[in-house]
Amino acid sequence: MAEHLSIEVAYALPDRQSLITLNVADNTTVEEAIKQSGILNIYTDIDLNENKVGIWNKTCKLSDPIKNGDRIEIYRPLVADPKEVRKLRAQKAKEEGRANKVTGGKPS
Repeated sequence: MAEHLSIEVAYALPDRQSLITLNVADNTTVEEAIKQSGILNIYTDIDLNENKVGIWNKTCKLSDPIKNGDRIEIYRPLVADPKEVRKLRAQKAKEEGRANKVTGGKPS
């Protein structure tokens, strides 16, 4: 008799989020669990070929097996490159005199 695992599938938008609890067979993959959860019917913007996934905040593959108690998370694509945002913020601080134009540190 196959053992069943209790897991969660999570997805969030800025104004709406879902956390779906379900029981799956012990040999279920991340992708199978996501499909079984029905979350793809709720959020039609999810594309498993594009969206990264993870278990408890650590990215994983769709083919990875899951364990009892896992929370599968579907991540949205980044809106902006974090490095580019920091670069622009630093440049703005230099222009406004809040940062040293040479070192980038606080002005003396």
